[in-house]
Order: sequence, then C-alpha cells, then structure tokens
Amino acid sequence: MKKLTIAFFALTVFIATRVQAQDDPTRAAFSSSYAFERKADYADAVAQLKKVYDEKSYEINLRLGWLQYEAGLYTESMSYYEKAIELMPYAIEPRLGFVLPSAATGDLDKATTQYNKILEIDPKNTTANYRLGLIAYGKKDYKAAYNYFELVVNLYPFDYSSLLMLAWTDFQLNDFANAKILFNKVLLYSPTDTSALDGLSKIK
Repeated sequence: MKKLTIAFFALTVFIATRVQAQDDPTRAAFSSSYAFERKADYADAVAQLKKVYDEKSYEINLRLGWLQYEAGLYTESMSYYEKAIELMPYAIEPRLGFVLPSAATGDLDKATTQYNKILEIDPKNTTANYRLGLIAYGKKDYKAAYNYFELVVNLYPFDYSSLLMLAWTDFQLNDFANAKILFNKVLLYSPTDTSALDGLSKIK
C-alpha cells in the first residue's frame, strides 16, 4: 500500500509538472526554438522566442544572440548579446557570446574589448587569455602573447593548444631552448603533430 501511495504521488507530481510546462509560454517557446535549431531552421527558432520577447529577460536575449549568430545575422546577434550584457554586467557568458559575431565580422577591436572586460571580472579566465594571446600573436606582439599563453599553461600544463602557441611564441622571441621543451611536450599529447615537428625542425 505504501509503495502504491508513493507511486501515485510521483505520478501526480509528474502530471502537474507537465501541465505547468504546457501553461508556461516562455518555456514552451524555448522548447520549440530548440526543436527548430536542431533542424538548422534558425528563422523559426528566433520567431518562437520573439513571440514571448521580454527586453528585460537575460535568458531570451542571450539565446536570441546565439540563434542570430548561427543564422549569420551578426549585427542582430551583437545587439541581443549587448542587451544581455546590460542586464547581467558581471556575467561572462554573454561577453564570450558577443565575440563570436564580432570576430565573424572581422572586428577584433570589439572582441578584444570584451575579452579585456572578462579579465576584469575573472583575471584567470582561460578562454579570454588564450584568445587575447592569439590576437597578440597575430599582431606579432609576441611579448604580450607570451604573457597570455603562459598564464593558461600554468593553469593547464598539458593543454595542447596553449602549449603549442606558447612554444611558437618562445620561438618567435628566440628562446629556442624553451621552445624545444614545449614542442616536445606537444608531441607527448599529439605524437605526430605537424606544427610541433615543424617547429623542432627549425631549431638548430
């Protein structure tokens, strides 16, 4: 009898939860948007959320930023991410989201601004440090790149991408001894890595 009572209670809770979900238009809109996204139908995914759009909703603005990015509508995407940032200025995820469309448009200055904002909030954020390292490396500012990559490697000593970039940065700074050590560490992670092997071949 006790088992039947527990089972009945669990069924009641389940049904109540289902009814509540069906009665919540925002939750239903999110659910529909996921279904359309899985089919790469981003226009309809966006349309579902616009039916319940609330400019004060962090979650809706964040998701619309992502969907518009997936749809290739980068200006619209940045606009929604900016609204999410305004609503949650200490949140990191909308700033990481914002850099996707800004980088896609080639606007590295806006991306750099957001990465630096992230580091104000979380100085050891590995994503921001690594990507700022890439930007600095691309600009041939190898000293700045070194500082960013070194921080990530200190936190994650066997991270493939960071090890490889720190190795190449050391190479560019003519610190061939350290570059050799790091290239060899990369080969422990990826024994046939062409970039690491190329780096070692350039060190005499």
